[in-house]
Amino acid sequence: MRDEWSAWLEPVRALAAEASEQILEIYATAFDVTAKDDNSPLTVADLAAHRVIVAGLQNLTPDIPVLSEESAAVPFSERSNWRRYWLVDPLDGTKEFVQRNGQFTVNIAFIEEHEPVFGVVRVPVTGVCYSAARGDGAFREEPGQPPQPITIKPLRLGEPVRVVGSKSHGGPKLQQFAAKLGAYELVTIGSSLKFCQVAEGLADVYPRFGPTSEWDTAAAQAIVEVAGGRVVSAETGEALRYNTHESLLNPYFIVYGDASRDWLSFVPRED
Repeated sequence: MRDEWSAWLEPVRALAAEASEQILEIYATAFDVTAKDDNSPLTVADLAAHRVIVAGLQNLTPDIPVLSEESAAVPFSERSNWRRYWLVDPLDGTKEFVQRNGQFTVNIAFIEEHEPVFGVVRVPVTGVCYSAARGDGAFREEPGQPPQPITIKPLRLGEPVRVVGSKSHGGPKLQQFAAKLGAYELVTIGSSLKFCQVAEGLADVYPRFGPTSEWDTAAAQAIVEVAGGRVVSAETGEALRYNTHESLLNPYFIVYGDASRDWLSFVPRED
């Protein structure tokens, strides 16, 4: 399986690049925004990227199902039988896309036995692509350059903890968590870029105390874990798992690099 995952890296990176081109074509226009049932925004860019990615994955692996944010209405009675599947967020950070701040991504993950073992996260505006396959390493690729290995970094002795938070979903719990750390620096950015900051050693921890869905986190979790970090439930400390119940919502979670600190001890608890 490791060889199989590694062999997918190049074609899936290319697929993410193709989806990014579709997104950027729409990004340059006066696009319309509609609301989904949960009141989150939806644009034609989400749908265009979805079509490109699903078609490409079905061509690459015809016998493996694909679950995308834009086609998520697969009943648990069906998907509970899936041992392996693709999990896709065609446009992660639609709010950032609508605000035109560039901080949105294309996320493609492969799930094996409830664990994300492969991930590609591409930033359409910059062309930067993060990727990882378990057993093969984690990488950051600049346009026109070969992929470079990335890894988490240890905490810097005597330096502030580098915290990354959600640009659109911060909230008081994030502030409470950060305040318990002692000296810290907080940077807010959108989409799964927060995970990637931890994976490449630019941030130490990303606490998330707001709603996310499984397609928001899977690809980036694979990258963080292969780079040496962890993505764990803020309640239990167990790694996030996928397709284990009917709801596709994640628990609150903590992403961190250096495991020498008890990050869960800083999680705000209800009285």
